Amino acid sequence: MEEIERRETLAAFLRTRRARLSQTEVGLPARSRHRTPGLRREDVAELANIGVSWYTLLEQGKDVHPSKPVLESIAQALRLTHVEEKYLLLLAGHTLPVKAPPEEEEVPPELRHVVDVLTPHPAFVIGRRWDVLFRNRAADLVFCFDEPFPPHSLNVVWRYFQMQEHSLDLDWEVQARNLVAQFRADYASYPGDASFEELLHDLQHMSPLFREWWEQHDIRGLPNGPRPMMHPTLGLLEFDHVQAYFSSNLRMKIYAASPSTTSKLEQALSASS
Repeated sequence: MEEIERRETLAAFLRTRRARLSQTEVGLPARSRHRTPGLRREDVAELANIGVSWYTLLEQGKDVHPSKPVLESIAQALRLTHVEEKYLLLLAGHTLPVKAPPEEEEVPPELRHVVDVLTPHPAFVIGRRWDVLFRNRAADLVFCFDEPFPPHSLNVVWRYFQMQEHSLDLDWEVQARNLVAQFRADYASYPGDASFEELLHDLQHMSPLFREWWEQHDIRGLPNGPRPMMHPTLGLLEFDHVQAYFSSNLRMKIYAASPSTTSKLEQALSASS
């Protein structure tokens, strides 16, 4: 992401966050003649105690350089979550982006061992742009990572939108929206990463839904918790989904199975060995 694009992204993010709030939600009197949804720029400036002309320049993507305290005031005015505030600071240059790793990302042997011994619980490791770098047999059984979806066959986001009609998730749209919001947060950490840009370009052309949700500028952190799925041959699978970072670029995703699901997976893995 180049400097101009970064400013435009920051501007669009502020506009979309402003549009989702009403005057009454932030303690301001409702204005009957205010026809467009959300707060006015004047409202945000008032709540953040900054000049409205200056804030307007920021929303227009102009070359202005807000201080961290000013951005924190804007974040408070817009009721941003902690993850959204971090994203705002990153876009404004107050958080250093992650240095892009070599094109060939490596999973260390000790992490590979952890993923393997978690079987029959599905587990896999993803890199900076959510490519699956290593997985165990249980992950292959449940998620069919050996099934090709070129040109990004092992990318989690690409596969999720490619497999929309055959999704295991019972709430595909909820999970897909969360996925896009998390992916956008990670994308901002790798400005100028040509491989990331290529993937984003392909995703936007492949899926109108991805493109629509991407342009909404939603940002979310990593959700953990229950993740029920309906498998075409194994039936209902019940997991607790957990994610953990092992470096700035490597993340492990674990699907801890319930006792009944563990039994199903053990039987299926035994039959396929």
